[in-house]
Amino acid sequence: MDSDSSSRRLASIDILRGLVMVLMTLDHTRDFFSDSHFSPTDLDKTSMALFLTRWITHFCAPVFVFLAGTSAYLWQSRRGADAPLSRFLLERGLLLLVLTCTLEAYAWNFRADLRHIDGGVLWAIAWSMIALAGLVKLPLGWYVAFGATMIVGHNAFDALKPADLGGFGSWWAILHTGDDVAFGDGWLLNPYYPLIPWIGVMAVGFGFGKVLTNKVWRTPRRLFTLGLTLLGVFLALRFSNVYGDPKPWQSYPDPVFTLLSFINCHKYPPSLLYLFMTLGPALLVLALAEGKAAERVGFLQVFGRTPLFYYLLHLYLIHGLAVLVAAIADGPVAAIIGGGIWSPELPQDYGYGLPVVYGIWLFVVLTLFPICQGFETLKARKPHWRWLKYL
Repeated sequence: MDSDSSSRRLASIDILRGLVMVLMTLDHTRDFFSDSHFSPTDLDKTSMALFLTRWITHFCAPVFVFLAGTSAYLWQSRRGADAPLSRFLLERGLLLLVLTCTLEAYAWNFRADLRHIDGGVLWAIAWSMIALAGLVKLPLGWYVAFGATMIVGHNAFDALKPADLGGFGSWWAILHTGDDVAFGDGWLLNPYYPLIPWIGVMAVGFGFGKVLTNKVWRTPRRLFTLGLTLLGVFLALRFSNVYGDPKPWQSYPDPVFTLLSFINCHKYPPSLLYLFMTLGPALLVLALAEGKAAERVGFLQVFGRTPLFYYLLHLYLIHGLAVLVAAIADGPVAAIIGGGIWSPELPQDYGYGLPVVYGIWLFVVLTLFPICQGFETLKARKPHWRWLKYL
């Protein structure tokens, strides 16, 4: 693969990753500032604007996990077959687990007691990397097939609950259902990003990295066709209501809400249709980000090249702003400190409408841009600071 093509390819990946990070920021801004204290995808309570504000952010986690696998393959391809890929994946996975239990946990709740561990997106990426560190010892086709089987087949086990499995129930919660796991003495794990099928998503993403190094397949037309194929499978399976999502769509008197029901796929755990619905359009964006089109949205690369740094910083910035706004408005500061809309002490009438949420979201993104630029410059100037490569 020539260096120019490699550069464009990495640029398109960074653009896609940067885009979903900006969307993720919208979701977390809504978490701390919205006056709607219910699930935005609850069609009995929501509005179209609120639903779509939440729904558009569904693309974030699948793209993060998928591209983490892709980036791992490209990391190895740049360094050769002898590159210590397994060690790199293992080290990075363990680092993410430490951050999940410390800096990320504190960012959500600003509390010293870190015994309540939320197994979110960093948790899923961490364990997927650790699993991939072992899987890459096998032939590529084997673990890609393993990942695809996990993605396609996991919904067949939706009816199996932890209570049905006795002593294995806690493991099943971590792997598939996402139910809380209590360890006693105040220790609690909430693995709401269960590891199946996220491990499979990363394994398939790793195989996709090989596709991107193939000159025949790396064209925008091919990527566009692949994305449309996933979308076509999604539409066919979703319309049938036969398999692929534990929550069938239904008709509403308002055709708009029927459409919303159709795209309201299950995220925790991510259903087969949820993954097809999100990864299909992601591949379309990747195709559009190739070549000269990338120049028009090049600013997104800054976020895409500093993903972990951006992720941790944006949580602290949003939560800190929420506390500051509550203090200025004589609002429920203690409740906001304790977790925003998840806090049981938060008054039901507190919060702001979507225009304010969107305004704060733009402020956060614009604030983080020069900071991430500066961090990227630091990484370039200090290549001997080994720890920087993990951010």
